[in-house]
Amino acid sequence: MRNLLVRTLSGAVLTVVVVGAVLWSQWSFGVLLLAILVGGMWEFYRMARREDIYPLKWLGLGTALFVASFLLAVSAEQVALLPRALSVLLWLLPVFILLIPLMFVCELFLKRARPAADVGATLGGVFYVAVPLSMMAYLPLLTGEGGWNPWVILAYIFIIWANDVFAYLVGVSVGRHHLYERISPNKSWEGFFGGIVGAIAMGCLAAWWLDGSYWLWCCLAAIAAVSGVLGDLIESMFKRAAGVKDSGNILPGHGGWLDRFDALIFSLPFVVAYLVLLHIS
Repeated sequence: MRNLLVRTLSGAVLTVVVVGAVLWSQWSFGVLLLAILVGGMWEFYRMARREDIYPLKWLGLGTALFVASFLLAVSAEQVALLPRALSVLLWLLPVFILLIPLMFVCELFLKRARPAADVGATLGGVFYVAVPLSMMAYLPLLTGEGGWNPWVILAYIFIIWANDVFAYLVGVSVGRHHLYERISPNKSWEGFFGGIVGAIAMGCLAAWWLDGSYWLWCCLAAIAAVSGVLGDLIESMFKRAAGVKDSGNILPGHGGWLDRFDALIFSLPFVVAYLVLLHIS
């Protein structure tokens, strides 16, 4: 009961922080994304260290922050400060161009046993965490809601959370058949399909609230649910390889940043690809 209470309270606090940051302004939303980005990448690099892989975490974080800042600035095209933000980023472009070659130079002088694995893990953190998170700012535009619309962002977050909640409730109630026992023995096929139903129901609610296309939002929710489960399994794979139960302990009862946001992060490229294909078809 004590663990359940801690988990419930920390979950409530997290919900208030996330919803508040999204609704407050586009800039507070950007700060939230950058916080998740830094926390998630730090945990990813720390798990890699437990496998005797030594990512260049500062260069990786620098690369990730540049990529995320650039993509977030471009997504803020209706903001008057965009020209100034882009001019600063353009001045930093030569630094970004040199960051990746510098990773190889560092490995040359560090004389580590597996330089390719070190550089691969460094870049893996960028493309596993930073790039997908940055795509989130483009959801309002790609769903046809114009520029900045915090309700689209919240709708997507609630779809991911609905998938988690319904998968857990159905899995605990009637789950009998393991989804992927080797990686995550507690997940069941019943919970997997229950999560999809919950996500689609939330997608329908989002379409009604936003006066959008039910077809678009229901398909988006289904893609987010399936890819979100894959993201959860992939993070479990990393944790098993690293020999840890949680990626971190920043959120009492929930673990780390990746434990809480793995499904959201991994699902974003699939959803963005779906929305882009809709626009060009």
